[in-house]
Amino acid sequence: MARTDAPSATGREHPGERAAADPIRLLAIRDAPLSVDEVFRAVGDDAAGGTALFVGTVRDHDGGADVAALGYSAHPTAEAELRRVAEKIAADLPVRALAAVHRVGDLSVGDLAVVVAVSCPHRAEAFEACRRLIDDLKREVPIWKHQTYTDGTEDWVGA
Repeated sequence: MARTDAPSATGREHPGERAAADPIRLLAIRDAPLSVDEVFRAVGDDAAGGTALFVGTVRDHDGGADVAALGYSAHPTAEAELRRVAEKIAADLPVRALAAVHRVGDLSVGDLAVVVAVSCPHRAEAFEACRRLIDDLKREVPIWKHQTYTDGTEDWVGA
């Protein structure tokens, strides 16, 4: 049985090796709980040999201080910026499918704050695309985290 991700006998690249025509399957900023399963299903693609998924959860501490409460807020342009980030990654790498959702509102320790996933022809590409997706999202999309600590202090992260 021939590998479907290998170059053809003519030496040309197999269509599955290229990025999909529209790999962006799911982008959202939501005030409701997130689903890892939804994001994972969104990036399913028969031409993908690798899928990478990242889940960011609310932890009980930050910078040595205990976190009592946490809330995320987003600028009205956040979804458009998330799309711009996703389109750049899809243009730079052979992404078959990409999905990213971020939570806003008040969250508790253990809640899912962000879930991103990318599928590509190979695992190295999937890892690279997924890492870029979460890193660029955190750096470029205007979503801010407000943390209140158990000692009564608070700060804004990403503002």
